[in-house]
Amino acid sequence: MQMKTVEKEFMGVLLGSDINTYSMARAFHEQYGTKTAVFGKFYTGPSYQSKITEFYADPNLDQKKTFIKTLNDFAKKYPKKKLILLGCGDNYVRQIIENKKELAKNFIIPYIDRPLMENLIKKEKFYEMCEKYKIPYPKTFIYKKEMGTHYALAFGFPMVLKPSNSVDYFAHEFPTQNKVYIIKSQAELDSTIKQIYDAGYSDTLILQDFIPGDDSYMRVMTCYSDEHGKVKLMSLGHTMLEEHTPHGIGNHAVVMNEVNEELSNLLKNFLESIHYTGFSNFDIKYDERDNTYKIFEINLRQGRSNYYVTGAGYNLAKYVVEDRVYHKDLGYTIADKKHLWSMVPLGIPFKYVKNQEYVNEMKELVKENEFVNPLFYEGDNGLPRYIKLQRAAFQQFGKFKKYLG
Repeated sequence: MQMKTVEKEFMGVLLGSDINTYSMARAFHEQYGTKTAVFGKFYTGPSYQSKITEFYADPNLDQKKTFIKTLNDFAKKYPKKKLILLGCGDNYVRQIIENKKELAKNFIIPYIDRPLMENLIKKEKFYEMCEKYKIPYPKTFIYKKEMGTHYALAFGFPMVLKPSNSVDYFAHEFPTQNKVYIIKSQAELDSTIKQIYDAGYSDTLILQDFIPGDDSYMRVMTCYSDEHGKVKLMSLGHTMLEEHTPHGIGNHAVVMNEVNEELSNLLKNFLESIHYTGFSNFDIKYDERDNTYKIFEINLRQGRSNYYVTGAGYNLAKYVVEDRVYHKDLGYTIADKKHLWSMVPLGIPFKYVKNQEYVNEMKELVKENEFVNPLFYEGDNGLPRYIKLQRAAFQQFGKFKKYLG
């Protein structure tokens, strides 16, 4: 199959280089046949060497002056196109929002303004909002550096430790850095806190009650709110399996769509009450102790597993284009089609998902051809890219064996 692209009056411009960018680029191509521009720091990732992207790299892309100049220089090449700017990582979303004024004349920017961003990305502020809108979240303690060891928790071990400010946290790398920590003792907690602050992180930390249950207790809700702050799409994904490498823990590896109208309406009310616009993504876990779904955080973007939505028939590129380019009323949809998304070979979830009913359901969806790995897009498999993807897929077996046994 030959991969064809067409020109439209708009173009998607994506920032990042991981599966998030490729999933969105694929959504643009499937819906409209267009190529998408992708900007990353290095020539790597699934969007590199793709036939449906124009890939650009600059190691200084995360620097403000370079960021603004690179994007505005690119926009000058397409003066007649409407350029839709989408961040595919938290740091890029933040840069877009912080530099709206410098970019707005050249780009469509479907994002909230900075004050609301600051309240949502700072987890303690977000949990205050959860209190206001009666959204369940785990028991939480906000740890400040100056507390040292002089504090007391209302919950025991194991417990969860994570940064309140993820962008600042990942700007201060250290050898044992994890995205999230599951802490089993006071000694481990003290040691981990010291490592984080010794690396240069200066913001608060979140200490949380650990909700029991394996990966299949996790959920992800992907939403789209139009330019008027009205929610147009709610799509719930049921996580079957997550990555388990230190830097990847918490990232989805396998997701199966499901429906929960009560949860959808709760989060819809929250988003509309705060006048949110653009894509959003909630991390959620089911707590069987009190039969509730507890919210961990909101991401101000589509998640890296976003193709679980597009693959089920709810194309995410269509939502932003129809809203921001054509200004159409999209109506309100709670996605209800069953579908299976996986970024790892199917042998992995069939082996490591513990609930046999879920395994049987996944196998049935595969039989019904309701399955997709977004990285393998027919027609976009040039030999170098295909070899790279196959090698990465094969390596997943070793990673899961190492961390899950």
